[in-house]
Amino acid sequence: MPTRVPVCACAAALMLVTACSREEAADGNEVISGDPNAPLSICVVNYPLRYFAERIGGPDVRVTFPAPSDGDPAFWKPTAEQIAAYQAGDVILLNGAGYAKWVLQASLPVSRMVDTSALFADRYLPIEDAVTHSHGPKGEHEHGDVAFTTWLDPELAIVQARAVRDALARLRPERAAEFDQRFGALEADLRALDAELASLTASFGSRPVLFSHPVYQYFVRRYDINGQAVHWEPDEAPTPEQWDELRALLAEHAAAWMIWEGTPQPEKVDALKDLGLDSVVFEPCGNTPATGDYLSVMKQNVRALQDAGIDR
Repeated sequence: MPTRVPVCACAAALMLVTACSREEAADGNEVISGDPNAPLSICVVNYPLRYFAERIGGPDVRVTFPAPSDGDPAFWKPTAEQIAAYQAGDVILLNGAGYAKWVLQASLPVSRMVDTSALFADRYLPIEDAVTHSHGPKGEHEHGDVAFTTWLDPELAIVQARAVRDALARLRPERAAEFDQRFGALEADLRALDAELASLTASFGSRPVLFSHPVYQYFVRRYDINGQAVHWEPDEAPTPEQWDELRALLAEHAAAWMIWEGTPQPEKVDALKDLGLDSVVFEPCGNTPATGDYLSVMKQNVRALQDAGIDR
């Protein structure tokens, strides 16, 4: 995986790359002129889009994703310098579904912004009774009116990756065949992942499953999982009120497993066991993983579910 470049260096590099001119094609889309061998500067708002852009663009792109690795990019707010890097990009890839609300306040070039989920906006999942809560020192936030972790449904992830391919091909039509070939390989990987997850989750049947956070909605819908979510953080001790709410939920939704975004504290795992709940980690991968990449993390998620015996 490419090493993350300091933001100031990203901004400077992007200014140089975009020094080549943009011309309007007959269809009204911009085409980058100048050195056809110079990488396109691609700016993204989350890690899945970075992965898709790097897989599809290969050596023809340089991807900028300056969000810190220790937080959730969905609620991250870039600095003025970081926004300048986005403004200088040839393409700004957005997730859509209300993800990265800072984009609404920033002055970004509309002609270069691509909402990768626009084609399935009618399939967005609403969030009912949104709760404002805190992720430790990152401050309070609300998950919004629409679920945004669209990439947890591989079918939707393929649509987003196709939007990335199309955006790159519009800018570099002479590279369209290469982009399409790389997209085909990525699509095959995502379809294989989908088949693995479908086979695994089919064994769940109607057994209830609990999620530690309301970020798995598209995963739940894709595989028809009988799931409910609480608002617990892996590295924070639940309040007495949260324990009471959990017990009340378990009385109606008798789950035997809680699926976590990250590794929960050992004492919390033990306390959950006393309530009949085992814990397993399924990383949503919205941010750059410490090791591996999007696909390897998703495959590890499959293994984690299998190793935990949740399919039995």
